[in-house]
Amino acid sequence: MSTAILTGPPVPGSPLEGDLRSLGFDVRLAGGAGEAADLLAGLPAAERVALVDPRFVGHVHALRIGLTDPRFPAAAIPGAAAALPEARPALLAALREAAAGGRPADGHPAGQPSKDGAVPAGGVLHTHPARADVLPDLAAAALADAGAPPHRPELGPLVATVPSDPQARNEARQALAAVDDEDVRLRSAVKARDGFFTTFCISPYSRYLARWCARRGLTPNQVTTASLATALTAAAAAATGTRGGFAAAGVLLILSFVLDCTDGQLARYSLQYSTLGAWLDATFDRAKEYAYYAGLALGAARGGDDVWALALGAMVLQTCRHVVDFSFNEANHDATGNTSPTAALSDRLDSVGWTVWVRRMIVLPIGERWALIAVLTAATTPRIVFCVLLAGCAFAAAYTTAGRVLRSLTRKARRTDRAARALADLADSGPLAEGFAARFGGAARRLPALAPPALALAGAAAVILTAALAPYGGPWPVAAALAYALASGLAVARPLKGALDWLVPPAFRAAEYGTILVLAARADVSGALPAAFGLVAAVAYHHYDTVYRIRGGTGAPPHRLVRAAAGHEGRTVLVALAAALLGAPQFTIALTVLAAAVALVVVAESVRFWVSSGAPAVHDEGEPA
Repeated sequence: MSTAILTGPPVPGSPLEGDLRSLGFDVRLAGGAGEAADLLAGLPAAERVALVDPRFVGHVHALRIGLTDPRFPAAAIPGAAAALPEARPALLAALREAAAGGRPADGHPAGQPSKDGAVPAGGVLHTHPARADVLPDLAAAALADAGAPPHRPELGPLVATVPSDPQARNEARQALAAVDDEDVRLRSAVKARDGFFTTFCISPYSRYLARWCARRGLTPNQVTTASLATALTAAAAAATGTRGGFAAAGVLLILSFVLDCTDGQLARYSLQYSTLGAWLDATFDRAKEYAYYAGLALGAARGGDDVWALALGAMVLQTCRHVVDFSFNEANHDATGNTSPTAALSDRLDSVGWTVWVRRMIVLPIGERWALIAVLTAATTPRIVFCVLLAGCAFAAAYTTAGRVLRSLTRKARRTDRAARALADLADSGPLAEGFAARFGGAARRLPALAPPALALAGAAAVILTAALAPYGGPWPVAAALAYALASGLAVARPLKGALDWLVPPAFRAAEYGTILVLAARADVSGALPAAFGLVAAVAYHHYDTVYRIRGGTGAPPHRLVRAAAGHEGRTVLVALAAALLGAPQFTIALTVLAAAVALVVVAESVRFWVSSGAPAVHDEGEPA
């Protein structure tokens, strides 16, 4: 139960108390700041507390997004403020100061820059002043001054105000009646930035499905699980290898994507965010897509066409694309002096209108990609599906990576220690690379600024090309893998703060995944490529898990896990050794055993962390890839 404290006697005829109770609040009355502080101090420490002016006039959904969003320690809208347990001490201090006759805030407009120029969290500027007679506004301003700025959600057309006189109250009520609260709630359930297919072909009806689920008490996690089950059923249908199975698979894949959109819209519609839900949403998308690739490969095999190499290639390319996205964003997450002519050109293109949608489509985000896969599955063959998918994803990867390289080279920015730490965690360096970094770190630090990405890319190219061109089963791939481990150690021997250092993690992913793919293909024995597919899937899960831990602000997985999994360079050396020392059938067994071992270690630790941790509920609100 949450508690809402009204800071004075309720206004006769006001629906405010009923609105707060409909949102799950137990409503208490206080005669001023002193009574409010006493009430707050006496409430259970684990409760959310809201402070609301009794004269408040506004939509229920304005109260909902201002007072019940679990992602933020504190939040505020005009006339109301809320605090989770971690922000309650600051709120209590503000009320105590107000009760003692002090000024809990300097009176600057709530949500605008304070005297030191800081802008409160949420990034939205409001012009509602912190009136001296509106205690929640003063408390919210005091929270900002105390270093705990409340999130201020964008209200759009929703009304949230504290009228100062009867005429203003009448005008506020008229504005309230003029706006459809439920329509705003439905529209706000859809991501502000999404792909063309999702925006125009899915969201216009999936948001109503989200509302239907909310009214029946379904949770986003249940819808996410239903989406996974539907995608796995689609993969099973594709695995039959029949034309009817392929057609059913295409339909089920689209249905799975509808449910995938619905779970996020349900979370936004009902503000049901959770740590577990964020993890499920992040990991299940990849599990669904890669399981579907496997189903297509199995279906093709039933028809006598072996496309496992194409399926694995599609997974490798798509995962490397994601690592490029993650690494670039982390490298520039809090960069200072962030200017670039390329970025300015991009902003100008976005202002044209239609170019926004073209640019979103050509990068093949998840909606366009799944629609393409579904249609091609139903109408063509798995080989055509993978060939078209590889071509499209390769173009998208080249387009996005080239743009980011240009931005990095032309911008004047200073990367922070946090960004360097994130890139080092994404690198996933194991004992071998760390040992080489420690041994040759002094020399590596004297190399030019572009040395880290150059070393990573050169090492990746060397190990993949050697695996592809040297005699299979010979010592040269092992030697190249050891040289790659050395290059990897040199690449991470100094903090990754260079303009192009964000290329280091994707180069490592391409090297490891590409080596596994090439050696499994060259083994030319039944089962080698499916085993390699399983190994890459297990390792990719570990890398995605690392990404979402970093994005949640909890840091990378424990170092003992990285060492137990041998690091990217250690696994590359192990696979090269297995190919050199074992016959092709035994090499398949080795890949299978390694895949099972990696999956067991990383999934067990991942489940333990996400189920038991207090990590923030970070949900992707941007354009999905």
